[in-house]
Amino acid sequence: MYRERAAVGVRGAVLWSSVAEGGAPTRVLPDGCLDLLWSSRAGLLVAGPDRTAHLSTSAPGERWVGLRLPPGTGPAVLGVPADDLRDLRVPLVDLWGRSAAELADRMSDPGSDPGGAARIAAALEAVAVARLRAAGGPDPLAARVAARLAAGAPVAATAAEVGLGGQALRRRCQPLFGYGPKTLARILRMRRAVALARAGTPLAEVAARAGYADQAHLTREVRELAGVPPTRLLAS
Repeated sequence: MYRERAAVGVRGAVLWSSVAEGGAPTRVLPDGCLDLLWSSRAGLLVAGPDRTAHLSTSAPGERWVGLRLPPGTGPAVLGVPADDLRDLRVPLVDLWGRSAAELADRMSDPGSDPGGAARIAAALEAVAVARLRAAGGPDPLAARVAARLAAGAPVAATAAEVGLGGQALRRRCQPLFGYGPKTLARILRMRRAVALARAGTPLAEVAARAGYADQAHLTREVRELAGVPPTRLLAS
């Protein structure tokens, strides 16, 4: 069971909740985002930006609530560069210390309370809004770069549009997104391709529309980033 909605006060962020069935791991595709998470088993966690798919294993009945922060916003909320968290799942207390412990104390396990997940989501949302405000908001460069790359703009053209050279853009992207602009562009292109394929677009057409050289190129990229070829990914 999975639900999500747009967050209020953090542009582009998404609040989500789920109850795990257990069994096979869930394949979480890379997306350039950082997540602030609450688990009924593990407590408060941070999921850093992944370069490849993360296989998440949950206990049967484990409850999750998360705030997915859009590319470039997480560092301002969490107070650490994104590349410090790349490919990691970290207890929030390791980053925030006492502040995380105090937040955890306010998040008792909702159990079967139908409003419990909503209260936890509201707490995650409120702390993110407060920390983002205290930080002066996300770096405005992040939204510009992510938007251009998500639209399929080449990295060189994106760098020129934001007034940076290639090396300077890479240096700025590492702490904002967790990796350089080329990796972010590959991940966002795969996301576009998967969305098209899940909407019923044939894979050959997906490859052309998403900017791959051909369907074989699409298959190689999806296999490298998602861990499985497109047909298997879509079947799951």
